[in-house]
Amino acid sequence: MMGLFRTLLSFALVLTALVLVAPSHGQNLEAYQFDEPAQEALFKELIDELRCPKCQNQSIADSNAELARDLRDRTYFMVKEGATKQEVIDFMVARYGDFVHYQPPLTFVTSILWWGPIAVLAIGGLVILFRVRQQRSTEVELSDDERVQLATLRSEATARDEEKEGKES
Repeated sequence: MMGLFRTLLSFALVLTALVLVAPSHGQNLEAYQFDEPAQEALFKELIDELRCPKCQNQSIADSNAELARDLRDRTYFMVKEGATKQEVIDFMVARYGDFVHYQPPLTFVTSILWWGPIAVLAIGGLVILFRVRQQRSTEVELSDDERVQLATLRSEATARDEEKEGKES
């Protein structure tokens, strides 16, 4: 009974800490004021599309890291100055690499990430197919003792089959 109470109390404390410590997406954006709704829409689209280089797979909108805040601020200033979506993305990619964008361009390196696993599976399948065919084509040579044993087994099997046919008729 006491163990259940401790577990529930721990769960409630963790849940409370998460609610109080982690600010929501909307709270992060209250500090940014725009002259035009189009700029605000572009800003929101960009911060959802740009990834925090420090965090693991979080957008700069969702991350609370200091670097993510800096990226949000830089995005805000660029949008306020009239930069296009592509200009902001190009700036961030030039500074932090392709990882900063959730939709990196198709380059040789990114194509390896997409096609590499498929190539490994195809090569593995071909190797297995080649090995199976190679094993099937190899003829097995029997020794004289093995030939005699095989002939004995075959004659016994034939005798059993004839016996079964005789009983069924």
